[in-house]
Amino acid sequence: MTQDNDPLDPPGTHVDTAAAEWAPGQKRAALIAAGLLALASLWIVSPFLPALGWAVIVGVSLWPLHERARIATPGWRHDLVPALTTLLVALAFVIPLVAVLRLALRDWVEVSQYLQIANVTGIPVPAPLAHLPFGNRLVALWQANLAQPGVFGRLSAQGSAVAGRLGGGGHLLGLVVHRVVLIGFMLLVLFFLLRDGARVADALRIGARRTFGPSGEHVGEQMVRAIRGTVNGLVIVGLGEGVIMGVVYEVAGVPHPALLGLLTGLLSVVPLGSMVAIALAAGLVAAGGGMVAAAVVFAIGAVVVFVADHFVRPVLIGGSTRLPFVWVLLGILGGIETVGLIGLVLGPALMAAVLLLWREWTGQIAGPLNPLANSADDIG
Repeated sequence: MTQDNDPLDPPGTHVDTAAAEWAPGQKRAALIAAGLLALASLWIVSPFLPALGWAVIVGVSLWPLHERARIATPGWRHDLVPALTTLLVALAFVIPLVAVLRLALRDWVEVSQYLQIANVTGIPVPAPLAHLPFGNRLVALWQANLAQPGVFGRLSAQGSAVAGRLGGGGHLLGLVVHRVVLIGFMLLVLFFLLRDGARVADALRIGARRTFGPSGEHVGEQMVRAIRGTVNGLVIVGLGEGVIMGVVYEVAGVPHPALLGLLTGLLSVVPLGSMVAIALAAGLVAAGGGMVAAAVVFAIGAVVVFVADHFVRPVLIGGSTRLPFVWVLLGILGGIETVGLIGLVLGPALMAAVLLLWREWTGQIAGPLNPLANSADDIG
């Protein structure tokens, strides 16, 4: 929905009754100029392309829920529902951060006292360490590096040297500020996408149809389904892994089970990423002497992650697009390797688009690219 005083008419309102006559040179020049303008625009906004991409991904994923909320509140201002939706997305970033900071501040006094004592006396070797594989070597390394007095002074000096090579604290602060700005920009773009989403979608459909024909619109719809399926898979798998492993952590006596469950859910967006949190939890239990409990935590976690990554997530992603499991997995892993975290969603979307074109081209599904019935070369 758009503002009442918007001077622009809806997409498709104005059409030419007759095709414009272009000289061949004019048409080529116009196409070249349009291409150069598009490339220049992308170059200008290139620092913010990840934020734009995430805004589109979140907007496409939330659009069905947002439309239901808008229809259920007909008397509200047209920009109130988008603002509330954007606020909820912002809270999804803020709440986990606040939870982590709260736990860190609560335990900071106890941790700081322990670090002061350990820096004077050294950190004693945990008894279960000797029973692990390569336990003798691990014990020797621990005694040489962590069991000696002044351990944190040496670690601090090494950390300062590394920080100096990386540009110091100013560089790190700059990276943090840059990430915060990108998140803020993403939320701003998300608000406008939700507010004017219907008009943007109509314009994209018309533009895709004019540029690529009916196939362009079909590919766009397939990518939208893939994006929603991928995000649904991420959210459902993340919630499932976080809740299940949070219960396992609580039963096994892992310190801070809720925090580690949250960390497990967040890391699950990356295939096998939640194994980092599971290994950390198992290590904490093992350090306290619970070797059997640590082994049980790790084993249950490995089974949960294997089932989630190899069965649940591909079904959720591929079910809406009929994308085979291997293409879902290749899209996820290849996308992350190529373009980073955003490739987690972009990869399956591109795989879905390519597979749609291939299925139309080979006549497996109905579409504008189907082979001609009277062409022996097309259908053999």
